Amino acid sequence: MSGGAPLLEVAALSVHAGPLQLLEGLSMRVKGGEFIAILGRNGCGKSLTLHTLAGLRPARAGEVRLGGVALGALKRRAIAQRLGLLPQDREEALGLTTLETVLTGRHPHLKLWQRESAADRELAAQSLERFGVARHAGRPLAGLSGGEQRRAAMAALLAQAPRVYLLDEPTNHLDPHHQLEVLQIFRALADAGAAVIATLHDPTLAERFADRVLLMHGDGRWQLGAAAQLLNAQALSELYLTPMTELTAPGRRAFIPA
Repeated sequence: MSGGAPLLEVAALSVHAGPLQLLEGLSMRVKGGEFIAILGRNGCGKSLTLHTLAGLRPARAGEVRLGGVALGALKRRAIAQRLGLLPQDREEALGLTTLETVLTGRHPHLKLWQRESAADRELAAQSLERFGVARHAGRPLAGLSGGEQRRAAMAALLAQAPRVYLLDEPTNHLDPHHQLEVLQIFRALADAGAAVIATLHDPTLAERFADRVLLMHGDGRWQLGAAAQLLNAQALSELYLTPMTELTAPGRRAFIPA
């Protein structure tokens, strides 16, 4: 993990959905070099929490700071230059090619009416290559498979080049090979100094890639700690309301329903 000031700070954050209290009083400091996985049952508020961290919905209480500045004091363009969100399901960019879609990731860095430069196009092409969809650059995004569209969306996020990556179920629509591949890419970005916060369904993937985990119980309760300590059969059984078993192999741990 990088030293210095945190890239993202959360102070006494509370997230509600109508009358439902989903998260209460979360405080954490996220530095560059860190990968945090958020785990919890369906409907516990993982996506709403990410959207709150991105400044796209108001918190019930508390504050989120980006680079030491409250999100509410920053313009959206300034936020997008430093923080990027991968939604759970991306809306198709109708009529755009895959390359044109990825180039939208560069828009926060362009002035009004400024066209993408050759450097922007090169960065977009490199992002497509890194996520294995470069051969589809000239194809309409709508013609790609769900998994290919998902990886194109990640390429757009990579082209955006934020310091903080918020990923909502990044492994959606992906086969096991591509699940590992994309998480390895974001793990490498964290190792290079970015901060990554990702909601995941699979605690085994969280154990493999995350430094810390945030367990959300959906009733306001939460636990935050090192993945090596907090991910265990007892904690996960309580989290998912079903018995979980831990399996071990050299250098690996896996968690499955008992």
